[in-house]
Amino acid sequence: MAEPLTGPRPRPSRRSRRPDHLRPLHPYRVLLASRLRSQLTYRTSFATDVLGTLVVGLVELAEVWVIFHNVDTLGGLDFASALLVFALSNVCFAVADLLVGHLDSLPTYIRAGTVDAFYVRPLPLLAQLVSSDISLRRVGRLTVALVALVVGLATAGVQWSVATAALLVLTIVSGTAVFAGLFTTAGALQFFVVDGAEVTNSFTYGGSYAAQQSQQVFPDPLRVFWTFVVPTAFVAYQPALTLLGRDDGFLPGWAGWLTPVAALLTWAVAATCWRLGTRHYQGAGG
Repeated sequence: MAEPLTGPRPRPSRRSRRPDHLRPLHPYRVLLASRLRSQLTYRTSFATDVLGTLVVGLVELAEVWVIFHNVDTLGGLDFASALLVFALSNVCFAVADLLVGHLDSLPTYIRAGTVDAFYVRPLPLLAQLVSSDISLRRVGRLTVALVALVVGLATAGVQWSVATAALLVLTIVSGTAVFAGLFTTAGALQFFVVDGAEVTNSFTYGGSYAAQQSQQVFPDPLRVFWTFVVPTAFVAYQPALTLLGRDDGFLPGWAGWLTPVAALLTWAVAATCWRLGTRHYQGAGG
């Protein structure tokens, strides 16, 4: 007869003791997984979409090359420095567009009554909208931006150090947060002006285009706007100057470290607009 086992019984892990539906992030993982599976099901369509965004990124990169093929410097930047600004901006925008860019579809959700369904679920509205879709096709543009960033960092004359590496990581994270905050603000405004997507796109996609440029090419009023009102100058241009050890006389050379401040202020505005917008919404009437 076998002897009974002695000693303490192994305790189940916290993960195994907690049902999946009680884990805070489980609903979002389920939503995202279903979206990703649906996009990868039709592989030809997915490959075509990725190729399309890849071409968009290449066209934007070609624009920079064409400009500097005809001039040596523009706005105080040579080609290598301008490539660094372009790459930083596009990496941040592409990641933000991948994660929250579909918020510009909010007017369609409002008209279709889809937002009403989100309201009745016991989950935050913004988190549901963010996790409702992630367009993997946008990785094409991100790929071009990452390659351009590697080339820009290698050719622009960046002096590497721990501080330089930290600034680069901080810039990408904070710059992505700036664009994500702009997308969220643009989405929040749709609760007030359902058909105003073109107006809000001027601040999101227009801000992306402004962030790719040397800020010295803008007249002073526009430069103040893109620096202190819609702070896209802190996404790429100011950090690039700090990485290169330069300043343009408008802000000090260390201003590139202020990108996290710009991100926090952008999200403060975004959170306020989102709160006001969701309280203003009265339903689709269905």
